Amino acid sequence: MLVFVKKLDVTNLVRISKKKRLKFNMLMDFCIGKTAVAQKEFYLLPEGDKLMKYDSIAINTMVKNHTGEVSSCDVEFAGDFDSYNRDYLKYTAEVAESCVDRDLSGECMVIGTSAIIDTELEFAGGMYSGIFNNPFIIWGRYSRHFFRYYMNLSFQFHHTQMDGAHAGKFLANLQKTIDELKC
Repeated sequence: MLVFVKKLDVTNLVRISKKKRLKFNMLMDFCIGKTAVAQKEFYLLPEGDKLMKYDSIAINTMVKNHTGEVSSCDVEFAGDFDSYNRDYLKYTAEVAESCVDRDLSGECMVIGTSAIIDTELEFAGGMYSGIFNNPFIIWGRYSRHFFRYYMNLSFQFHHTQMDGAHAGKFLANLQKTIDELKC
């Protein structure tokens, strides 16, 4: 597993979140999905000695459930913003209430995400267990610098799935997706 870290300008997402009253993490997950579906490497997942190819992608988000613990919620990404927002709100609420993980790993290549919003992160190191080979993206709280908002993001990926050049392209395109998002 490799880990790349990038500082993203998330000013556009912060503004959209505040103006339209949308969840920042949903916007971030949507941008991740929109960027990932355009890159063929995200449909592949190393499993044992095989490279599995999937037809669809889901974005995983960690949800604080009603007991105060964390549950996992996968939301399939089909590309439509309104549908994704609706599904995100529906499934994260269901998972928060039921404390039951929503797992789509049998049908979709799942991109893991974790938002550690209680603190600004400089870096989040990766974990390699041999079990979870999915790409994994972690971010902390964004911070304001003059009139812009920035956030550090850590992107962990399996080298069998993609090379550093592919990962760098994804991060550059993610910034572009964030900058160009309109809702």
